[in-house]
Amino acid sequence: MSFPSGFPRVGVLALQGDTREHLAALREAGADSMPVRRRGELDAVDALVIPGGESTTMSHLLLDCDLLEPLRARLADGLPAYGACAGMILLASEILDAGASGRAALPLHAIDITVRRNAFGRQVDSFEGDIGFAGLAEPVRAVFIRAPWVERVGDDVQVLARAAGHVVAVRQGPVLATAFHPEMTGDRRIHQLFVDIVNGRI
Repeated sequence: MSFPSGFPRVGVLALQGDTREHLAALREAGADSMPVRRRGELDAVDALVIPGGESTTMSHLLLDCDLLEPLRARLADGLPAYGACAGMILLASEILDAGASGRAALPLHAIDITVRRNAFGRQVDSFEGDIGFAGLAEPVRAVFIRAPWVERVGDDVQVLARAAGHVVAVRQGPVLATAFHPEMTGDRRIHQLFVDIVNGRI
C-alpha cells in the first residue's frame, strides 16, 4: 500500500482523551499523525485512533460534531482503526453496562466483540502490569484505568492478550483494540503494530 507522503496519515479522534500522547506515539512509529475533530479531517485520514476517555461523553461528542454516522460508514468501508480503553468500547459491536438510555455509549460496530465498561473497577482500582502479547517477543507494560474487558469474541476476532484471565486486546482485520493505554508508556510496539496494519505489512 502506498501513500502520497510516503507515510500513512493516521488521525487521532481529538474530542476527549490522550490525543497528544497518541499523536506523538504514532509519529515515532512512522505515521503522519493529525487530530480529527471535523468531517473533513476524518475524510482526509487513512486510519484512525480512538483514544481513552469517557465512552458515553465521546459518543455524544461524536453526535454533536456530526461524526458518528460518517465514522460508522468509513469503518464499514474498511477504515483501519485502533481503540484504546474507551476506544475499544466504542469500536465494539455490543457494550454491556453502556449507561443510562439518554447517556449511553454508542457502539461503532467495527469489531465483533462484546465489551463490559469499567469491568476492572473504578478509578481507584486502576493498575498496571506486564502482559504477554501475541506476536511480540517481550511482555507489554499495560496501564489499566477504569478499563473494560472483552466478554465475547466473534469467530473472526483474534485474541492478542489477556490480563487476570480476561481478554484485553483483540484484532479483526484492520481493526485493533486494547483495554489498556500504551500511549502512557515509552513502549511504541502497539502503535508500531497498528502502523504496520495500516501499511498492509501484517
